[in-house]
Amino acid sequence: MDIQYITDKRGHKSAVQLPLNVWEQIRKDLDELERLRNKKQFMTELAEAVEEMKLIKAGKMQARNAEDFINEL
Repeated sequence: MDIQYITDKRGHKSAVQLPLNVWEQIRKDLDELERLRNKKQFMTELAEAVEEMKLIKAGKMQARNAEDFINEL
């Protein structure tokens, strides 16, 4: 990979320059990672909601009213 580092007068790296196609692939990968992270969070919250409903149906937990539920969002 053709990566170039930008350095100051002391030789400290301050930036990196890379080919556009490499940057585009990195952006694509980051977008996919974000999508997967959001999907994982959604699935976790859905599983928690299902468990809460099981507890409510079993009488082990009291259901919240709609106003409390909306305020929690």
